[in-house]
Amino acid sequence: YATNNTSLSLKTSIITAFLPIQVNFLACQLFALCAAFWFRLYLSPRHANPLVRHAVATLLGIAFLIFCFGWYSAHILTVVFANYLIIINSDINNVHKYSMLTAMGYLTVCQVSRVFIFNYGILSTDFSGPLMIVTQKITTLAFQLHDGKNVRPSLIEYLSYNLNFLSILVGPCSNYKDYTDFIEGRHISRRLRLHSGTCNGQNGYDKTPEPSPTDSVCRKLLVCSGCMLFFLTVTRSLPIKYNVDPDFVSRASFLTRLTYAFFSIQAARPKFYFAWTLADAVNNAAGYGFLGMDENGKPSWDLISNLNIIGIETATSFKTFIDNWNIRTGIWLKTVCYDRAPKHRLALTFILSALWHGVYPGYYFTFLTAIPITVAARAVRKSVRHLFLGSRVLKSGYDILTWAATQFAICYTVMPFLLLAVDDTLVYYRYVQPKSCKMCRCKKQSDFKQKLLKTLVLL
Repeated sequence: YATNNTSLSLKTSIITAFLPIQVNFLACQLFALCAAFWFRLYLSPRHANPLVRHAVATLLGIAFLIFCFGWYSAHILTVVFANYLIIINSDINNVHKYSMLTAMGYLTVCQVSRVFIFNYGILSTDFSGPLMIVTQKITTLAFQLHDGKNVRPSLIEYLSYNLNFLSILVGPCSNYKDYTDFIEGRHISRRLRLHSGTCNGQNGYDKTPEPSPTDSVCRKLLVCSGCMLFFLTVTRSLPIKYNVDPDFVSRASFLTRLTYAFFSIQAARPKFYFAWTLADAVNNAAGYGFLGMDENGKPSWDLISNLNIIGIETATSFKTFIDNWNIRTGIWLKTVCYDRAPKHRLALTFILSALWHGVYPGYYFTFLTAIPITVAARAVRKSVRHLFLGSRVLKSGYDILTWAATQFAICYTVMPFLLLAVDDTLVYYRYVQPKSCKMCRCKKQSDFKQKLLKTLVLL
């Protein structure tokens, strides 16, 4: 089920062993990086009015969609235009409900067609990725309109926010007000005022040279290079599917299976690191993403960063891991669900996250498993952590222990997310325990998984 695989991308994929859709993605993001520098230097607010900037950002974004996904890009354009009609014509008290229902409903229909109609044939890197990002943007703006934080945008402003070339392929979802400030030339000056205790806006800020994002872009591109090298050398040598390989699971010892699962999960992360960091660099290159001055007086360009690699790799709790992973999606979930749910906020948020990701059974195994793990981690941390704070040695020991527990909990929880299918997930659950336990628990576990599977089918 190809989308728009040009002969050049097919030849490149054969040479590099990347899929054609991945070649298209890399080509567009590298072109977007160059276009972003041009956008900042030659199409800055000093040289072009906001209408021109909106139009160019939108047209480039649509061009990327068509290049990467062919006629599938019509799905994304359809949901964007449909929701524009909703926000223009709907009552402000209900606009968020209608937008959420329409955007999530359309996304779910597309996800269902990918799994059940095409029988897993369309890759997760296909048009569903941009559609997921657009869904976040549509609902974020709708909820902000409902809350009175924004006014209804014009058509070109709405299209630019949702379809701009900086974030159309992999995001991130940003605040509408921040984006319009960036287009209209107020982004950096407003951030400088917000983060300065000495400036009142009348002592020359408008005359102060804008901080350059070049250092930040170079640093993030260096991270991308490291992630790409790691992916090509390590990730490919530790395939996730090997965790459920019949020969491996039948012959390897429990310790070997557990060790391989741990390292294969660790090795699967750099591809996400690469995509999100490159997207962040693209936005920064255009002059978007300025957070303010850090404690050392240096400019920080992490306003819309989607991850904190150090925070992820050193996380000592499940919550810390989640807070540093896919940050903008976490903010979206908190805004549209967690902060508004009257009760069962944690469960509803994880369920919405699973639904947003798609309808592959592995997603639901992951997010439903994450609920009790998060609750248990909170309880343990609240009850035990204070006992280890009196001594540096005890605190260090506690941190090491909780880091290991967190990483193995992530390993157990995230594996179904990567395996996707029910059969593979059940094989993994069956063999990720000592053989002495497997015999006595196999029947109970099988019954439990069958009940859980029925529940997922009903959902």
